[in-house]
Amino acid sequence: MQRWLPWAAFALLAVFPLLAPLLGLDYYINFVRRALVFALAAASLNFILGYGGLVALGHMGFVGVGAYTLVALADAGQTSAWLMWPAAMGVAGGAAALIGLVALRTRGVYFIMITLAFAQMLYFVAVALRAYGGDDGYNLMERPQFGLGLDSTHEPTFYWVVLALCVAVMLLLNRATTSRFGHALMGIRDNETRMQAMGFPVFRLRLAAFALAGALAGLAGALLVSHNSFVSPQIMHWTQSATLVVMVVIGGVGRRWGGPVGAAVWIGLEEVVKLHTEYWHLPLGVLLIAIVFLAPKGLASLLERRQPKAAALHPREALP
Repeated sequence: MQRWLPWAAFALLAVFPLLAPLLGLDYYINFVRRALVFALAAASLNFILGYGGLVALGHMGFVGVGAYTLVALADAGQTSAWLMWPAAMGVAGGAAALIGLVALRTRGVYFIMITLAFAQMLYFVAVALRAYGGDDGYNLMERPQFGLGLDSTHEPTFYWVVLALCVAVMLLLNRATTSRFGHALMGIRDNETRMQAMGFPVFRLRLAAFALAGALAGLAGALLVSHNSFVSPQIMHWTQSATLVVMVVIGGVGRRWGGPVGAAVWIGLEEVVKLHTEYWHLPLGVLLIAIVFLAPKGLASLLERRQPKAAALHPREALP
């Protein structure tokens, strides 16, 4: 059951654009696509937070770097998504590597504060980019083109492309966490001193994980600006990074599906609660408190509790 449930969910998501018009839910195609983008960003954060023990409070900064990389290429006349999206990943991953060279030399609350500081620096750099709208943001005149006979302006087609990328990213992260690299990363999280004594290159492994997470966050940023056809520096503010951390906590820190589950629950409830009150933060805050007490390991852990044998195979418990 635990093995097939994610694939059943992906299958349901895949047929949703075909069912939505029949049910009068055309608007929710865009809504679910936005949730998928944030699920990707939350999964990238969960990789370093849950498996690497790196509490980064500036992850949305890399999302913004990816978004503004796409904007810069679009402003220069580039239109191919297959060039713009990898470029966004490369620039965001490079930025994460440079920041990691400094930030990863700290620990604990100092690491939290230095990632927050770098994220705010990126935020103010974006505000200063007058060529791309500064504080007012930038409107993307044309959505990146897919080619291959695919129409990027066709909403279901764009939805399926985003869904395929999310599946690919989740497969990549699943492979990374169950590989020797992932096990070494979890060993560093649990006992850094022992891993150093065993000869593992602790700093390089953490830096590689940090850069990979930054690159995937950059992809999420490129997809988000392609989805909205707009980007502003607000996406890089530290409050957005804090919201991303909350999504991971709701889904389950270090759980394979913690990021996507947390993003889906947070964005879904935010949409529902906003229909009834402008003070939507209050009920979502109550939800977070309830999860801390009732499901401290996150919502993604509830299935594992019902399936103890499957839970024992979770990568978090894979190390001896």
